[in-house]
Amino acid sequence: MRRPVAIAVLSLALLGLTGCKSACRQLSEKLCDCNTNSVERELCVRRAANDEAVIEPTSSDEDKCDELLNANQCTCDNYQTDEGKVACGLAR
Repeated sequence: MRRPVAIAVLSLALLGLTGCKSACRQLSEKLCDCNTNSVERELCVRRAANDEAVIEPTSSDEDKCDELLNANQCTCDNYQTDEGKVACGLAR
């Protein structure tokens, strides 16, 4: 009987952790998912975490990242095009 409770608590804790990431971090990790191999993806995720620790996004940055995430136009198929770079916040 203890095991199901422990699994439920762990699941809720993990779900809570995903909500702790900033919108800009989520957008960065979305771009990291576009890497074709797991090593490059993991390096990208670490770089995003390190960058966020050094340069904290402003509330304006967070608003823009949230807007870009909600628009859902930043995809692995288009992020290397001019339009995709704008949709992903990589260019103006």
